Amino acid sequence: MTQLAQTGASQGSSPRPKLGRPYWRMWWASAISTTGDGAFTAALPLLAVTITRDPRLVSVVTAATYLPWMLFSLPAGAIVDRYDRATLMWRSQAVQAVIVAAITIGIVFHEANIALLGLAGFGLGCAEVIFSNAAQAVLPALVPPELIPKANGSQQISQTVGESFLGPPAGSLLFAAAAALPFGLDAASFAGSAALVATLPKAKEGQDKTRPTIRVQVAEGLRWLIRHRLLRVVAVLLGVYNFANQMGQAILVLLATQTLHLGTRGYGFLLAACAVGSVIGGLVCPMLAKRLGLLPSLVLGGAIDAAVFVGVGLAPDAAVAAVMLAGQGFGVTLWNVVTVSLRQQIVPSDLLGRVNSVYRMLGWGLMPVGALAGGFVAHAAGLRAPYVVAGVLCGLSLLAALPLLLSASRVSPTRPAGAAPPR
Repeated sequence: MTQLAQTGASQGSSPRPKLGRPYWRMWWASAISTTGDGAFTAALPLLAVTITRDPRLVSVVTAATYLPWMLFSLPAGAIVDRYDRATLMWRSQAVQAVIVAAITIGIVFHEANIALLGLAGFGLGCAEVIFSNAAQAVLPALVPPELIPKANGSQQISQTVGESFLGPPAGSLLFAAAAALPFGLDAASFAGSAALVATLPKAKEGQDKTRPTIRVQVAEGLRWLIRHRLLRVVAVLLGVYNFANQMGQAILVLLATQTLHLGTRGYGFLLAACAVGSVIGGLVCPMLAKRLGLLPSLVLGGAIDAAVFVGVGLAPDAAVAAVMLAGQGFGVTLWNVVTVSLRQQIVPSDLLGRVNSVYRMLGWGLMPVGALAGGFVAHAAGLRAPYVVAGVLCGLSLLAALPLLLSASRVSPTRPAGAAPPR
């Protein structure tokens, strides 16, 4: 833990520890970049459907974006534990700014196609693997331990407001005016965020100075997670849920524009509906998780997700779909606040990047496969089918995992058997 966190945690004269300036710099960086991401998230599928209406091809763009989580998550975790995390974060965002700027130029000169979008999505995903792992690993060094859930809740609100509430309507409106505008906004947001993140303090105390090979470091993180029964079960369950989520998300733009008959602006506001539930979740989920406890909170979040997936698939109109998506935002936020805080509190600091990378490889690795599956299911059975199938899959997997969660929470609620205590 850095001197900053130690100081914040040890000042007995203060009635309450507070989130310091470094944390708020990271918060503002997240707010800026996620607003640009939200505009990009809305504009990218809209651009894709101007090129093709085939759900299989549209899903390829989403699959390419998440493919790096399957391919590079493990070495990324070792990299995060070897080098300064704040430096990795701003450099990753600088790379993302360049990639999105290239997309913008391609649109201006009418060179955008599915191949270009897929390649750009893959490059953005590679940088995001590094950035996301580093961001979760660096946060415990910026805030006192007792404020980690609060910090994560505030981060979740920042990300949600930008990525799902402000960004998507702005992206859809800008796209309607000129296709290149939302992509230019995203490139600028990455550059601004990188400038803020570059000011974060260096925190190398928790890093391994013996510099073993990346293979050895990856193996250490893998063994740690395998030995922790609760995190292992949660990671596998997350993989199923993210597979199912991408089945629907990959073709949501087609469901909105073709089945629910929404236009470009309406699609952006439909995405924003998810943010309403997420913002509410960011405000109340830390208190709800504290009151209910870990396992009930996980089960509640998973049950909500399963129900709303089916609800979106059966929604008779855009209003009902928006309500369902708001419910999904709440359920996802509840899950994230609990599980991210859990990992940050129980995983040793020098292993946090690697354990996060293994966890997210299991949890995110199937997302590109889910996106492709959604495209093919939609092509074969209609645009509503992926959501219904996703909801049933999530519900069955939650029921199957419940006995394992109960057993794991009793055996290893905080750390793996025989491992060193959390630091």
